[in-house]
Amino acid sequence: MRLLYTLAWWLALPLVLARLWLRGRQEPGYRQHWGERLGFYGRQPASATNTIWLHAVSVGETRAAEPLIDALLAAWPACRIVLTHMTPTGRVTGKSLFAKHGARLVQSYLPYDTGAMPARFIRHFAPRICILMETEVWPNLIHQCNRYKVPVVLANARLSQRSLGKAQRLGKLIADAARGITLVAAQTQDDADRVRQLGVRDVVVTGSIKFDVVVPEAALATGAALRSAIGQRPVLLCASTREGEEQLILDAYIRSGLPANALLLIVPRHPQRFDEVEKLISAQGMTVQRRSGLARDDAVAAGTQVLLGDSMGEMFAYYAACDCAFVGGSLLPLGGQNLIEPAALGKPVLIGPHTFNFALVTEQAIAAGGAALVADADALMAQGAALLQDPARLSSMGEKALAFANQHRGATPRTIAAIKPLLP
Repeated sequence: MRLLYTLAWWLALPLVLARLWLRGRQEPGYRQHWGERLGFYGRQPASATNTIWLHAVSVGETRAAEPLIDALLAAWPACRIVLTHMTPTGRVTGKSLFAKHGARLVQSYLPYDTGAMPARFIRHFAPRICILMETEVWPNLIHQCNRYKVPVVLANARLSQRSLGKAQRLGKLIADAARGITLVAAQTQDDADRVRQLGVRDVVVTGSIKFDVVVPEAALATGAALRSAIGQRPVLLCASTREGEEQLILDAYIRSGLPANALLLIVPRHPQRFDEVEKLISAQGMTVQRRSGLARDDAVAAGTQVLLGDSMGEMFAYYAACDCAFVGGSLLPLGGQNLIEPAALGKPVLIGPHTFNFALVTEQAIAAGGAALVADADALMAQGAALLQDPARLSSMGEKALAFANQHRGATPRTIAAIKPLLP
């Protein structure tokens, strides 16, 4: 089965590279560092220092990995980390977050899972351990790690019932990969139970590392500056929205609206969609201003109805600047996004009905009183308007969200404790 998978990779490779080149028209980062994606790293020999390999596919996983990376470097002072990504935005986020570590952290793209390419990566960097964040399971990568005796850890792991079904339909390919994983540190007991069904032998429940993220002071300062530019207007943030959701939100805004002086702040999840979303807003006849168009001392114009968050790496700042946050990917059946970040900033959270990627944490936040479920975009606008016009309820819900986030901290040290026997 893995041989057929490998053959499929090699046959698809020309199409994969063509798609990479086409995506580079909107995101130039996709046209850079192709050698890394193909497993070529020049003649520089691997460093003699102990190397920890950590893979975080894109922005969300990279930001989630920050507490773990900081803890790994503290626990093993002689090590360096090779941090791999799949997307340019993940790489840019990693560069921003981890510049503080200097030469102790280097970045690379993950090589394509052809077998030979991951093998070249392992020979070049000589990692002592491979840590994959959340849901990343690559059969050839895991096979090559086993071949070179590199333990594989799936950290902060989550697996929805839907994803389990998809994995099981792949049969022996995923079953063999699962048996090749040395350790899984799962977010919840339900995640752990589902991972065990795939055949992983060693599974522990550590909680979600995302609860341990420390909000950078610089992000808080940026958020305060943005809030100053907005002024006293109440702000409803729609964060990490996905394709199709913005139209629903804008239509609901026109039907029901927010308080007359309120500002709708929309931050699409994918940067290549910034221009598209601006056109959607303008097509509705709404006044839009872009975050990138605000100079340092500019104010958001009083007549602006929608502020478009078209910047990367500022999600904490957007959360800090808002009064109430809706977390996207949940109005449509996309599984939702993580609501821990707004909760950690003490912001009331609204979330749609499709949360299967973060089912338990969503249920817990709602039960704690820090989040509320909205059935659709009209309910989102109604709930948002009600909260923005009720300061006492807004404050109480924010306090409960913060208490919920603080209550669940501690996954990082538990994950480090689980990894220690594998990394002397």
